[in-house]
Amino acid sequence: MYNDSTYIRFDWAMKHMLRDKANFDILEGFLTVLLGEEVRIVELLESESNQDSDSDKFNRVDIKAKNSHGHIILIEVQLSRQLYYLQRILYGTCKAITEHISMGDNYDQIKKVYSISLLYCDYGRGDDYVYHGETRFKGIHTGNELYVNTKEEGVIVTHRPKEVFPEYYLVRVNSYDKIPESPLDEWMDYLKTGKVKENTRTPGLRGVMEKLKYMSMSPKEKRAYEAHIDNIRVQDDVLNTAREEGLSEGRAEGRAEGRAEGRAESIREIAVKLISMGLDNDLVRNATALSDSEIDEIRKSL
Repeated sequence: MYNDSTYIRFDWAMKHMLRDKANFDILEGFLTVLLGEEVRIVELLESESNQDSDSDKFNRVDIKAKNSHGHIILIEVQLSRQLYYLQRILYGTCKAITEHISMGDNYDQIKKVYSISLLYCDYGRGDDYVYHGETRFKGIHTGNELYVNTKEEGVIVTHRPKEVFPEYYLVRVNSYDKIPESPLDEWMDYLKTGKVKENTRTPGLRGVMEKLKYMSMSPKEKRAYEAHIDNIRVQDDVLNTAREEGLSEGRAEGRAEGRAEGRAESIREIAVKLISMGLDNDLVRNATALSDSEIDEIRKSL
């Protein structure tokens, strides 16, 4: 039985509500279910401190947190498909690691990083809705996993590489199409539909029911939230329409150059429409994979 109340989308809540310490329980619940171990958030870290300048590699996350083990957790929502996304999240974890070790520190001060991507767009092919990547060293002949000795507080301790290297979770929200049967399923259902079972005991979702009700928002918050949802719908519509037009144009031409020209023109049309909506370069770049200079040229031509 689902609750009839309307709940705020998780991506918007991360930017506007979950940064409040009083709401950490919602974020902790999601991370506990996803990572399979109890997670306690100690503090939220500055999410854009890892961007040295505007020319840096667009490495901004929605939430950057530290848990009770000292691990760093990066959470990012991706609403539109972006080229080289895997390379981008790799860059993000590397930047987070180097940010949190000072010159002169021993290497044992390096922080474990979890990178979690909530993907509301189509990325690749696969029959699952959550993918997990981690580093393991295995013997090429025996298949045995390597354990490495490290020194901690004067004692030799054995670790697996996965305990040190970053881990990645790609959560393909739109690919979820099941009836919820597990705590993770319930979270996936909320991420996709905004629905929560009234009798849920899943960590974090009771907090969603209590704190993220749409009707409890102020008129100003409602207007901002509705504008956010409208922008997402318009952007999705623009992207899907342009994509179909580009594919149709390419098929009609029947030649590689025709397809390439059709895609290029469609990408430009997408950029024009997104710029006309008032979106900044970061969002336009995310949606189109155009460079800043190409986007600026389009802006000048409008």
